[in-house]
Amino acid sequence: MLICGLPASGKSTLARRLAPTIPAIRLDKDQWVTQLGADVWDDGFRARIERQLWALTQELLARGQSVILEWGHWARAERDEKRLGARALGVGVELRYLDAPLDELIERADRRTASGEWTASPMTRGHFEEWSTIFEAPDEEELLLFDDPYAEA
Repeated sequence: MLICGLPASGKSTLARRLAPTIPAIRLDKDQWVTQLGADVWDDGFRARIERQLWALTQELLARGQSVILEWGHWARAERDEKRLGARALGVGVELRYLDAPLDELIERADRRTASGEWTASPMTRGHFEEWSTIFEAPDEEELLLFDDPYAEA
């Protein structure tokens, strides 16, 4: 399963709720970066971690283990890569897209920083405004390429 959305859209909350019910291994790129002592703002390191987590995901899927990738999947090309890679292994792929108004995302991010949950440099309104112009939200056509998460098994 891919979870797609901007920071503070609820990706981790959803993944934590779904993982035990599927059951699935939850892979959170930000958590890995932080636990390895790196800076979440280091784009090069984040890209390397993402490649490693995708390689691990493919190994787990090939062994029959369900996986939730809970990073933003901001670009259609990235979502296509994951969908096609999983399907090449004979695995179904769901996409959960989480959207929230910009002000709500900013409020959530501010609460995370204030509570100590987010320990890196704070995300600012400017970040969210920039990210909202870069993020490629999945459209209806793309959503149809994924398995329906609500279909009866």
